Order: sequence, then structure tokens, then C-alpha cells
Amino acid sequence: MPTYEYECVNCNKIFDIFQKMTDKPLDKCPKCHKKISRLIGGGAGVIFKGSGFYATDYRKPKKEKPASSGKAGTCPAPKGGCDSCPHAH
Repeated sequence: MPTYEYECVNCNKIFDIFQKMTDKPLDKCPKCHKKISRLIGGGAGVIFKGSGFYATDYRKPKKEKPASSGKAGTCPAPKGGCDSCPHAH
């Protein structure tokens, strides 16, 4: 449910409330019972944490890179006669 921010036009009280998108906007201040207006918020980014989300449950595990011999562009375990290898031997 989204969080909506309201401000009272009388006492300037600002408060947040969780409401369904289909709920009618509030019209009275909980403090002084006068007219309120819903503020336009910048929103917030959605953060998916825990189980049940792609990043934690369905993503393929990262493949570990083989240890390199320290030379750039060479195979970590060169094979003799490897013509299909993109690395120089």
C-alpha cells in the first residue's frame, strides 16, 4: 500500500497514512478536524528484500572465474594444440 502525506490548512500538521490506491483521500485533520490537502510526494524506490524475489531466488548463481596465471590474455590452464581458444599460448 502506498503512503500518502497530508497537511492541514488550519494547524499545518503534516502526517503520513497508509491507504489503498482505491481509498478516498482523507478530508479532515485528526488534530483539529479542519480541512486537509494531500501533498504530492516524490515517492520512494522499491526495495525487494527477502525470499520470493528474482534477485534472491531465481537468478542464476554467478560463475566463478578461473584463477589466472597473472599474464593478461593467456589461458589459466593452457592446452597444447587448442586452436579454438581465443587466448594466446
